[in-house]
Amino acid sequence: MAPLVAEPLTMAAATEMAAKFKALSDPVRLHLLSLVASHAGGEACVCDIASGVGVSQPTVSHHLKVLRDAGLLTSQRRASWVYYAVVPETLTALSALLRTGVDAATPAGASA
Repeated sequence: MAPLVAEPLTMAAATEMAAKFKALSDPVRLHLLSLVASHAGGEACVCDIASGVGVSQPTVSHHLKVLRDAGLLTSQRRASWVYYAVVPETLTALSALLRTGVDAATPAGASA
């Protein structure tokens, strides 16, 4: 996907990307995505991430479902637990969309 500064989005692409950003607009969901993404092995079970989030386990499961439905996570049932993993292509597309053309190696806040 081309950066927003390079060319305008089609309405279909804007609708698709807006759904992903909407899923990320909730602080609990953003926190959960970061917990899954940074978990050892690149995947996490609900049992690994539910504690310390500040909401009940059913609420955690709901938020993970929203992230999955938005295409940000995949899930796989193993016995009685569900394991989640980030969809790297989706994060790459979100990142590419917001890219401004500044060298990606330049740290945020630093001048190029």
